[in-house]
Amino acid sequence: MSRHPRLAKFRSAASRLAKQCGIPTRLLKRQCIRISFDIDDTLACQRHHCDVEQSWLPDFLHRWLGEPLRIGTRSLTRELRRQGCSIWVYTSSGRTPSYIRRWLLLHGIRVDGVVNSVSHGHALAAHGLENSPSKFPPAFDIDLHVDDSEGVKLEGHAHGFRVVVVHPEDENWAQRVLDAVGDVQAQLAWHQPLKHKEPMQPRAEAFSS
Repeated sequence: MSRHPRLAKFRSAASRLAKQCGIPTRLLKRQCIRISFDIDDTLACQRHHCDVEQSWLPDFLHRWLGEPLRIGTRSLTRELRRQGCSIWVYTSSGRTPSYIRRWLLLHGIRVDGVVNSVSHGHALAAHGLENSPSKFPPAFDIDLHVDDSEGVKLEGHAHGFRVVVVHPEDENWAQRVLDAVGDVQAQLAWHQPLKHKEPMQPRAEAFSS
């Protein structure tokens, strides 16, 4: 029996939550690993914490339209796409999905889904969670969440979801994420149920009248 039996119920409600949160239901068809990223101190880091991606726009315009994006994000998302991953953003902030999508598109990055404080609150309310976690990726069928907070990782242990922690000063953060994705791929492959096949009959029975 699953260590977290309530997760099955959470996943079954994903379609209803998607409609409430404005997420296209076509994205709920699981064809790949779904990975989500926190924003503050994970994707959006201040320049004194880490290097940032070069913008295609003048600095004054980019400051108005978005935030500094952590260096390595573009190449990491390209590699995740190459591996067939679905990329999401999961933030506890009130940034709107339209703002987040526009900000990342300025850097050439497309995301498949966005969860902010509003949609997160809808998810918790729908499930009536006690001791509510600050993030709850299983409600959105997310396999791996990337965050800078050790507290979120502890919540993952308590509520049964995977978290990889990357600190703002970690120059090898992208490889850390890729290693975690590899672990998830291995775990999912190991637990994937075998496809049902008709048992092969002995040849003598197969041709008996």
